[in-house]
Amino acid sequence: MLSYGSVAFDPPLVLAPMAGVTDRQFRLILRRVGGVGLVTMEFVSSEALVRGNERTLKMMHYCDEERPISIQIYGSNAARMAEAARVVESIGADICDINMGCPANKVLKGCSGCALMGDLDLARDIIATVRRAIRIPLTVKFRAGVREETQNYLELGRICEGEGVDAVALHPRTAKQMYRGRADWTRIARLKEALSIPVVGNGDVTSAQDALRMFGETGCDAVMIGRASMKNPWIYRQTQSLLRGEEPCEPTDADRRDLILAHFHMLMEQENELRFALHKLRTFTGWYTHGIVGGKQLRTRIGSLDSPRAFIEAVEEFFEGRVAA
Repeated sequence: MLSYGSVAFDPPLVLAPMAGVTDRQFRLILRRVGGVGLVTMEFVSSEALVRGNERTLKMMHYCDEERPISIQIYGSNAARMAEAARVVESIGADICDINMGCPANKVLKGCSGCALMGDLDLARDIIATVRRAIRIPLTVKFRAGVREETQNYLELGRICEGEGVDAVALHPRTAKQMYRGRADWTRIARLKEALSIPVVGNGDVTSAQDALRMFGETGCDAVMIGRASMKNPWIYRQTQSLLRGEEPCEPTDADRRDLILAHFHMLMEQENELRFALHKLRTFTGWYTHGIVGGKQLRTRIGSLDSPRAFIEAVEEFFEGRVAA
């Protein structure tokens, strides 16, 4: 059982926040598959949240089945970040997370995300101001630094601990690396040695075996998984099995079919715009059928479909004969 302040969860496996991916339907899918200890919402702009942007507020919808849930905010103004954090607390989120790791250019240009690692005085001001503004647990996610020659993740980690942050997560690439090259897990180990608060490891976990290896090699308190869960939503359950000393189970074709259709029904119930819902379904079905023999045929077929019924028929026909009656 791992605790961030007053919030405890088990197993120590965390869904990484991913823009356009970790929406409420995907979070619920992962909860129902099982094995994930903490889910995190796709990151939210503090400026948009404070202004009451309708699309941003819609993104923040969640249900009790998702708990515990963390909401990640980003921005470069300490007062606005504190105000946004108060909104996160007011809607009942369990944890507020500060994004100091996003390497996307549009975020960096706004002096947010990983750009804050280039100004640790501002980073400290934001962390301290947000910490004073809320009572719920506060976490911070960051990278190794903006670039190789300016790595300062240990210093930022110590700032977080000193300002009362409850846990930190490290993706051990630099912002300049984006997702290229190798994630240097030794940096996670060094951060763990330097801090007394929980340290979460993230980066290059593509399988349950990778997650187990990260625990062993770094001593981290939890493992955060992102992109791998898009193609394999069962990765958390598989990792949980390994942590228990059990053999992980591979999803069957019936599991994949049922998951695609369950995701479809959730989207159709919760999204008002048909075109947007079908776009999401094509995207997620592409991920869910990754590695399946003939999966490309289904992906090609659904790319031209424009109705819910046609989508269901295509999925059911694809899996017919693959799934035992």
